[in-house]
Amino acid sequence: MPILSLLKVTVPYSKAILGNSLGDGVTYGIIRAQQVRCLAVPGGKAVFKRDKPHLNVGTIGHVDHGKTTLTSAITKVLAATKGAQYRKYEDIDNAPEEKARGITINAFHLEYETAKRHYAHIDCPGHADYIKNMITGAAQMEGAILVVAATDGAMPQTREHLLLARQVGIPRENVAVYLNKVDEVPDQETRELVEMEIRELLNEFEYPGDSAPVIFGSALCALEGKKPEIGEESIKQLLNVLDEKFVIPERNVNTEVMFAAEHVYSIQGRGTVITGKLERGTLKRGDKIEIIGCDRENVKSVVSGLESFRKTVEQAEPGDQLGILLRGLGPKDVRRGCVLLPQGHKHKATDKVKAQLYVLKPTEGGSKVPLANFFTEHVFSLTWDCSATLKIIDKDFIMPGEAAEVQLNLSQKMFIEPQQRFTIRKGTTTVGTGVFVENLPPQTEEEKNPRNKKKLMKAEMERLGFNPYGELAEKRLKPDYSNSPKDNPAAKAFEGLEQ
Repeated sequence: MPILSLLKVTVPYSKAILGNSLGDGVTYGIIRAQQVRCLAVPGGKAVFKRDKPHLNVGTIGHVDHGKTTLTSAITKVLAATKGAQYRKYEDIDNAPEEKARGITINAFHLEYETAKRHYAHIDCPGHADYIKNMITGAAQMEGAILVVAATDGAMPQTREHLLLARQVGIPRENVAVYLNKVDEVPDQETRELVEMEIRELLNEFEYPGDSAPVIFGSALCALEGKKPEIGEESIKQLLNVLDEKFVIPERNVNTEVMFAAEHVYSIQGRGTVITGKLERGTLKRGDKIEIIGCDRENVKSVVSGLESFRKTVEQAEPGDQLGILLRGLGPKDVRRGCVLLPQGHKHKATDKVKAQLYVLKPTEGGSKVPLANFFTEHVFSLTWDCSATLKIIDKDFIMPGEAAEVQLNLSQKMFIEPQQRFTIRKGTTTVGTGVFVENLPPQTEEEKNPRNKKKLMKAEMERLGFNPYGELAEKRLKPDYSNSPKDNPAAKAFEGLEQ
């Protein structure tokens, strides 16, 4: 029987991973500060038990509506029945910048379990400046808890997070609403008006607003042990909804492994740890893998260890949140967005792809301005993102509310397969969503040359007779509009949208 001794150790940031002992008896936990105190347990560690159905859920919604407070409250309520380790608010938002600004910046992962299910929970950032991290977190969810403050109702990121939840494929039946801060809104009529607003918003984004569960409560009251009818009881009601209403998706077990890296940590002398969700297939220690995407090719390694929330995993299955230790890889061999596949796979990373794209209307959170040929946007898919140049097939531009077939020339070679979902953002606005259709031959050097792109944009403006790219291109290329035809129907349509 191993002798257990609890030793406090300080671990440098460079050594922090998702709960992996690395064979030296020290369990390293997730951290976001420069240092972390951990517990060493020489002689053994817990093994992950797969004795309950597993589901990946998370909190989404506008900044300051209470997502992190609710996450903390869930762990506190379940800690009473040993279903979770209680995480204080400051334990979740624990990076220096998060503490200084009082907002969530990175998606945070934790686990808990009820009598019926095991959950991996992702607390997503709500601030518009960190939507990139929210997209990465939402891409790993199979169910979403939309947190809305009863004091505010629907806000900009409420809408955008719902849109992104739909785009990453969160099922219609797997969305619940937690109407938070009801202790600050004693008027029942006001609460009901906010509920009606949220139900209409759910319908707008093709979720079942009429039947979606809406829980009235106060996460802060649950944390402070006050007003149990809107505090602790509301948390129990929410957990019951997760158990009874949320559907566990079918797991694609009998196929080759695919795992998209969310975070990467390099441990000197030991290898590299990547964290994220196993999308399909099974994985175990000793499996030979290859990393592709993000301009990485022929990067091969062997799985040296698997863990999930500080527990050793003997065989990982689809949906598992994992930390994977890869032997012999350095910090430049893998990055966020890379994809892990088995050696001998048939996939090829690509920098040119054909896709079906839908451009969002302003009422859907999109832009008023249509998308034009050769404009550079930012594409998000799985856990990767990169810039891409848009080429519209058989059209001059795509109006908001329209769909079209497009070609995307990416700035890097990425992992893409047919029917993989993607999102396009311009600045702080989500302008379009779609699916990849077909990988195309790699870009030529001429296509990659940014000077050629500027020439194409200028030629496009001269052909159309107006500037479809907005102020940015106007400043760079300084087009001459003195001879623009006033009866150009495309120009008239564009001018109408700019109002």
